[in-house]
Amino acid sequence: MPFQPGLTVALLVLCQSVQSLVYSGIALFLPLIRRDIAISFTQAGLLAAASTAVYAVMQIPAGYMADRFGAKRLFAIGLLGVIVTAFDLSQLHQYWMILANQAVSGFFRALVFAPGLLLITGLFSPARRATAMGLYIAGGFSSNVFLNAIGPLVVGPLGWRSLFVIFSALGLAVLALYQLVGSGGPQGSTGQRPMRELLSVLRNRSLWMIGAIQFVRLAVVSGLAFWLPTLLVVDKGEPLKVAGLAVAMAAALGAPANILGGYISDRLRNPMLVIAISLMVLALTSCLLVPVHSLVLVFLVVAINGVFSQAYFGPLFSLPIDLFGRASAGLTSGFGNLCANLGGLTFAVTLGAVKDLTGSFSVGLFGLAALCLLGLLFLGLLRRIESGRLSERKRALEGPDDPRMFR
Repeated sequence: MPFQPGLTVALLVLCQSVQSLVYSGIALFLPLIRRDIAISFTQAGLLAAASTAVYAVMQIPAGYMADRFGAKRLFAIGLLGVIVTAFDLSQLHQYWMILANQAVSGFFRALVFAPGLLLITGLFSPARRATAMGLYIAGGFSSNVFLNAIGPLVVGPLGWRSLFVIFSALGLAVLALYQLVGSGGPQGSTGQRPMRELLSVLRNRSLWMIGAIQFVRLAVVSGLAFWLPTLLVVDKGEPLKVAGLAVAMAAALGAPANILGGYISDRLRNPMLVIAISLMVLALTSCLLVPVHSLVLVFLVVAINGVFSQAYFGPLFSLPIDLFGRASAGLTSGFGNLCANLGGLTFAVTLGAVKDLTGSFSVGLFGLAALCLLGLLFLGLLRRIESGRLSERKRALEGPDDPRMFR
C-alpha cells in the first residue's frame, strides 16, 4: 500500500491512545484494585511510582536511540511491551508482582514517547511542530474519554482484569496495522555527530529551565490524573460513575486543548505566552478543588484544569527543538520528559502519603498550586536567558536572527 501521511498520523494517534488506555485504566480502577489486593493509599501510589521511575530513567536513552537508529522500530518494540505487560497485569494477584509488572511497563512506555514525538513531527512542517505534538498527545486523551465514560459502566459485569485483557487485544490490532501500512518515519541522524557534542546540549541553562517547567507540568497532570477519581470518591463522596464522568469530561476537553494550544503557539510564535497563562490557571484551579463541594462547581473546576493542563504540552516540547535543532530532538525531548516524570513520580507518591497522614488531599492540592507558581518563575528565567542570548547573536552576526533561536 502506498504511504499516506494522513493515515500514518491517524495510526500514530491510535497507538498513543492504546498506550494511554493501559496507564489510565490503573488510575480509574484504583479503588477496585486497592480493595482487590488490600493495599494502602501509599502502596497504591507506589504502583504509579514504580512505572514512572523506570519510565523517567529511560527517557534520555530512549531519545538518544531514536535519534541514532530511527524511531519506528523503537516505537513498535515499546508499544508491544506495554501491551504484553497489560495482559500480564490482568493475571496477577500479589502486590509485589503487580509492582514489578508496573516497573517493566514503565521501561516499555519510555520507548513509545520520544520516538512517537519524532515520528509525528516528521510528518509536519517545522512551523507546525507544536500543533503536531499537541495532536499526538491528544490521542491519549481520546482514549481517556472513552475509558472514563464507558469503563465504570462495564467494569461491574466484566471486572477490571477482563478489561485489561481487552485493552491488550485492541493494542495488538492497532500495532499490527501501523507496522503494515505506516511510514518508516525519520531516519536516525546522530551517528554522524560525536556523543560528546550531543551530551554538551544537556549542560545548557535554557534546557534546565525547560526541564524545571516540565517537572511542574507532569507533577500537576500525573498527581491529579492518578488521584482525582479517588479524591472525588473519598473526599467529595461521589460514586465511581460520577468520578469517571468528571475525568472523562476533563479528558474530552484536554484532547482538543492540546491541538489548540499548539496551534495558537505556532500562529503567535509565542509559546511562552501559552505556557504562562496555563500555569496561572492551573495554580488557581488546584486551590479551588479544596473548598468546592457542589457537584456542578467541581465539574467546572475539573474541566478548566483539564483544558489548561494540556494546552501547553506542544509549546513546551517544541522549545528545545527550536533552540537546539532536530538532530538532537530525541535527546532533548527525552531530557524534558525525564524531568517531567520526576515531577509525576514525586507527586503521585506524595499525594497518597499526604492523604494517609492528614486524611485529606487539601495539603497536596495547595502544594501543586505553589509548584505552578514556581514554574512561572522558571519561565521568567528562561525568557531572560534566551533574550540575552539572542541579543548577543545579533551583535556578533550583525545580521538577521538565527532562525533556530526561540522568539
